[in-house]
Amino acid sequence: MTIPGVDVNVAQSVTAAVGDFARFRSADKLVAYFGLNPRVRQSGGLPAATGRITKTGRSQVRGMLVEAAWVAPRSPGPLRAFYQRVKARRGIQVAIVATGHKMTTLCWHLVTKGQDYAFARPRLVAFKRPKLQLQAGAERRVARRGLGYEYNDKTLRRHEREIAEQQERAYAVMTAHRQPCGPATAQKNTT
Repeated sequence: MTIPGVDVNVAQSVTAAVGDFARFRSADKLVAYFGLNPRVRQSGGLPAATGRITKTGRSQVRGMLVEAAWVAPRSPGPLRAFYQRVKARRGIQVAIVATGHKMTTLCWHLVTKGQDYAFARPRLVAFKRPKLQLQAGAERRVARRGLGYEYNDKTLRRHEREIAEQQERAYAVMTAHRQPCGPATAQKNTT
């Protein structure tokens, strides 16, 4: 739930569909399980061509992750920078599915390593936790200011947003200076 766009319902759906995250050797295996991986067509020595997502596997969770991907770019951070970069090249629909793919990869890494999302906004996460507790069966408390109440303080929320915007700019700069590597570079050098 520390990932932007992921709320209680999405987190529970992913956890219920996966069960034990350790049964997937890599994040790519989990992405394929949800059907968010692009279809690859290759014949002979020709270069591989990627197409639409495979849509195999858990359609309900895939739908929830894509819906969460619509929400994630609304808040500042590296996920929004990723979304904007893909949207500029490939369009909105591809960018949303790619963001859902990235969120699935993040889920696998965070759960298997037992970590929280590094770019999480602490007060927003604290705001989400009472919803989780209520759905888990906790009694509703009246007129108590808990950890999530600080989310109502506009100055604290603005400060968190400024930090997230700095992280977004840093991610955009890092990806702008990234050089392509792998098979695509090798093909350019041979021709």
